[in-house]
Amino acid sequence: MGLGEWSGRFCCTAFLLAVVAISLSSRHASASDTSIANRVPRVLVLYPYDERIAATTAAGEALRSRLLEATNGKIDLFSEFLDLSRFPEGDHVARMARYLGEKYAPRRPDVVVALGKESASFVTANRGTIAPGAKIVAAGFGTATAEKISLPDDVIGAFTTFDILKTAEMARSLQPDARHLYIVGGSSDFDRGWLTTARAALEQFSKSYETTYLEDLTIDEFVERASRVPPDSIILALTVFKDREGRNFIPRDAIGQIAATASAPVYGPYETYIDHGVVGGNTVTFEALGGRTVGDLVIDAIAGKPVSDLEAPQTYVADARQLQRWGLAEKDLPPGTIQMHKERSLWEEHWVVVVAGGGLVLAQASIISVLLLERRRRRRAERNSRLHLLEAVHLNQSATAGALSSSIAHELNQPLSAIRNNAEAASVLLRSEKPDHELIQQILLDIQEDDQRAGDIISRMRGLLKKRNEIDWQEFDLNDVTSSAIHIIHGEAERRGIKLTSTQLPGKLPVRADKVHVQQVILNLATNAMDSMLDALPAGRTLTFATGLANEKVELRVSDTGDGIPKERLNSIFEPFYTTKQAGTGLGLSIARAIVETYGGTICADNRPEGGAVFRVALPLARRPERSR
Repeated sequence: MGLGEWSGRFCCTAFLLAVVAISLSSRHASASDTSIANRVPRVLVLYPYDERIAATTAAGEALRSRLLEATNGKIDLFSEFLDLSRFPEGDHVARMARYLGEKYAPRRPDVVVALGKESASFVTANRGTIAPGAKIVAAGFGTATAEKISLPDDVIGAFTTFDILKTAEMARSLQPDARHLYIVGGSSDFDRGWLTTARAALEQFSKSYETTYLEDLTIDEFVERASRVPPDSIILALTVFKDREGRNFIPRDAIGQIAATASAPVYGPYETYIDHGVVGGNTVTFEALGGRTVGDLVIDAIAGKPVSDLEAPQTYVADARQLQRWGLAEKDLPPGTIQMHKERSLWEEHWVVVVAGGGLVLAQASIISVLLLERRRRRRAERNSRLHLLEAVHLNQSATAGALSSSIAHELNQPLSAIRNNAEAASVLLRSEKPDHELIQQILLDIQEDDQRAGDIISRMRGLLKKRNEIDWQEFDLNDVTSSAIHIIHGEAERRGIKLTSTQLPGKLPVRADKVHVQQVILNLATNAMDSMLDALPAGRTLTFATGLANEKVELRVSDTGDGIPKERLNSIFEPFYTTKQAGTGLGLSIARAIVETYGGTICADNRPEGGAVFRVALPLARRPERSR
């Protein structure tokens, strides 16, 4: 059925055909063409009904927008609503013709656009009164209707034919399991004409279903019947301009009432039904009709190009909300279907932000990966550094043990000799006639003490030579470690004629580090100090150890009475392989500095005013020290 066939009352997309066919084909040319070239063209758009019919109104507005845009506003557009639906009488038509003839006498239209068959019939019958010599463009109905109303050959047609079969096939694609078909139509002449057309178009299609035509009912009966159809039904809504009781309706509003409570999906052939509960259908959109087909036709006509009758393209339109309501699959829609009210995906809505955000995340991920890799490398380097430090400390310990071996052997020999002598004395006493048991008991106690002394010496040596693969973090008293180191070197100091003195701060000085490593630092400083006093007078050889607190840190000072350190070498003595001794390796002080810095401390050297050098080692406090009472 053509748009004009239902346009008498129906608000529908087809009326968008309202097109200003200013440019007609050569067979429609008239003498007025030359006069239009010298002024702004005038276009009169005739609407068949009143302004409430959405289809014709939307069509006219689409046409106006397109023409104003194409001509940069250099066009005069006029509109008239004939209201032929409520006033179809001949007297009214005649009065309207006379009225428009007088109204436009001073400004005769160059082009008249008639929307719908009623407007087309009106203007062709009264063109001499209203717009003599004007070009006529009829839009909004099909070629069959044009023949029925005997549309003159000099009238250009922008035709549209609504194919209800295509809408039915769309419904079948979405509901392949449907078994029932219902066709809804009203009681007006136009409604009945639509029903007749639908019966012919759906003759073969309806044989696959149990088909029922819902016609000549009141609006309440339409609503009630639609609410009781089986769920496996397809409802095709045509038009309801009037119900059985003679009540007039705008079709989209009537169909909206029916679809609101229908128990199955409703389909219709008009875009205006979208937003009123209809799933969709095959139709002509306002944009395709008014903006592209008719608009382009008019623009070509204004430019003087040949124009001829056109058929407006149709398309499938669907309401995404109704698809979701009825659980219909989007993939079953015909190709090219326009989905209205479809929620845009996050990508479609914010793709720029998503791309930017994704790029930022990737950049951050890359930075984090680089940082993690760098962290892993740093940890590996730190681990290797610790292993190298442990290896260097072990070698340094071995060297220290070797340097002290003779004095340690001498020191160990004393308790061993004492044990042997005491054992021999005890043996003699036991062979006597009256052994002195008290004396023998005292001898045995001396043997135990000497054994303990020898065991302590061996234990210190074992700790000095033990090799480890990890740092043994522990909290200890710096005073105890200092005393232990003094015990280790006191034999060597005695052999060299060096006096050892120690001044310790009362109480504990808690430090968190590896006890053996800190002890090695003290031993390195002590052996260097003893070596520096080789040329000093025997009576003046003194090695002093002092502990204390300075700036919230534990401090150890190792002082000697040697030759001191040349001033220009004070900044170099902690460098690896730097030495002033002929047999030195230059590693003792550099290892000492590496150990101290590993535990967050500092080490420095200076010369004493009275002669000799002093080394200061500062380590962080593990906690506030306890003062002795």
